[in-house]
Amino acid sequence: MSARTFRIAGLIVLALAALALPMWVKLPYFLHLVILSLIWVVLAQGQNLIQGFTGYVSIAQAGFMGIGAYSSTLLSVNLGWPVWLTMAAAPVMTAVLALLAGYPSLRVKGHYFAIVTLAYNMVIFIVLTTWSSLTGGEAGISNVPRPADIALGGLVWNLGERKGYYYLVLLAAALATLLCALILHSRVGRVLVAIRQNETLIEAAGVQAWRYKLLAFVVSASLAGLAGALYAHFIGFLNPDAFGVDHSLNAILAVILGGSGTLAGPVVGAFAVVFLPEYLRVAETYRLVIYGFILVTATIFMPRGLVPLIGQGLRALGARLKGAGR
Repeated sequence: MSARTFRIAGLIVLALAALALPMWVKLPYFLHLVILSLIWVVLAQGQNLIQGFTGYVSIAQAGFMGIGAYSSTLLSVNLGWPVWLTMAAAPVMTAVLALLAGYPSLRVKGHYFAIVTLAYNMVIFIVLTTWSSLTGGEAGISNVPRPADIALGGLVWNLGERKGYYYLVLLAAALATLLCALILHSRVGRVLVAIRQNETLIEAAGVQAWRYKLLAFVVSASLAGLAGALYAHFIGFLNPDAFGVDHSLNAILAVILGGSGTLAGPVVGAFAVVFLPEYLRVAETYRLVIYGFILVTATIFMPRGLVPLIGQGLRALGARLKGAGR
């Protein structure tokens, strides 16, 4: 079996398992965590676009997620827009704000860019916290509505239930991953990877690198805005705590832990950053210490992330089996 055939077969099995998952999951809380993980997949794929493909670390992803969450929530709660429309508007509004913020900030490079985006996240968090007349401040906004159910012939897609919402976020995660795959395998993706490898050479060749960096930054932010809208309408309650700098750092960590610059890495990393803290609650007193130790150890001994490490192991196993069969 060729590597491509093996990869396609693996994707088909994974897709079938994902579609069947709600049918055999008995614990509602487990399904709740899976939904949150899929929302984080959308967020992490956006982070990977600017961080893994382009080589620029943005510490504003959670802030853009907050913009998407509050945009969709306020449009639906205060103005009475249909939730489907507000969820479509959220990434667009986030992209516009990211375009305005990214134009000046992407003129700087390296650590300076990270510091600028850190400032953006802090400003967004402060605005969400202090503008209480609009956002509700720390008290938050309750009773955030779910999207309306969809009737397909005699079948009804009930989005008020966890199982129905699971398929919505699964679709969003798949589309976000597909979008990143299309970008990666296009001319834009090749330029982004070249910027990561040697931006000076790219500029010397006459390519206006800042335009490609701005595109990656805007698409990354729009995916964060979509993740925020999905999060808000799933949880049903919104306050600024979910959009602080610590959550932006978790998005960076998800990309590094899963495998920076890979398409599968953000998926693995997103599930890791959601499930690890929850399953460590059995050791409540030392939970954060154990969590931190695992992350530091993984970063030191797996600098390329889990997905490249697993891929390397599978290739070595395949070569060994091929050699034994001769």
